[in-house]
Amino acid sequence: MSIDDDIARAIESLRQRKNLTLRQAINQLLRTGLRALEMKPASRPYQGPVFDSDLRPGIDPNRLNQLADELEMEGLEP
Repeated sequence: MSIDDDIARAIESLRQRKNLTLRQAINQLLRTGLRALEMKPASRPYQGPVFDSDLRPGIDPNRLNQLADELEMEGLEP
């Protein structure tokens, strides 16, 4: 097995900065990487801007596509 040159340089840099053996540096990096893979990122609920609506009473904003389809069908009738 071989390690890419950029990874080998990063391991060597870490090893020298932290005064570790090669084995210690690799084990530390692997442990950190494996823990990061198992952690779920913290998520926050989405909060978007709120706007007042000028819809008339009786118009359900959740059914606007259905209303558009009905109006389109009325326009197609002979």
